[in-house]
Amino acid sequence: MSGIGDSHDPDAELVRRVGQGDAAAARRMVAAKLPRLLALGTRILGDVAGAEEIAQESLLRSWRQAPGWRFGAARFDTWLHQVALNLCRDRLRKRRRETLTPEPPERIDPAPLQDQALASIDENRRIERALQALPPRQREAIVLQYYQELSNADAAALMEISVEALESLLSRARRALRELLLETDDDA
Repeated sequence: MSGIGDSHDPDAELVRRVGQGDAAAARRMVAAKLPRLLALGTRILGDVAGAEEIAQESLLRSWRQAPGWRFGAARFDTWLHQVALNLCRDRLRKRRRETLTPEPPERIDPAPLQDQALASIDENRRIERALQALPPRQREAIVLQYYQELSNADAAALMEISVEALESLLSRARRALRELLLETDDDA
């Protein structure tokens, strides 16, 4: 992977400190990286528990790599996202091979909520269902660009495709999401 030198890597000092066994730096890394790793895993997998495992494994791998991290080979954050994305892909492949028993339906919280909060929850569920219905590569493109807020160049690099191929995936994914969301509007 071609990358940016450590002088341009905002995580360089933190990685050095983690590599030296600095516990405070490790806690700081978790605080800085965990929310985005959880978001990535949750949106790719559609499963919070799986996302937590992915985030934990990604951080463990980063701690193991920190002492020998080669600055300039890749930005640390890009590498960490690649690790998490690869772990998500592995988990999705494993899921396809396994026969799963259906999960019981979610129980609805009987506590009264405001109408606006309910509408927001319903909308988020509709979007998450539509996102999960996308083909995996389209879902990855959407999650990396919109939810992880990566640039097209960074998202394309993580997916190991050209920026043009990413833009094509994004275009198809946005079109498919619109259609899926319109279908759920019609069903309502």
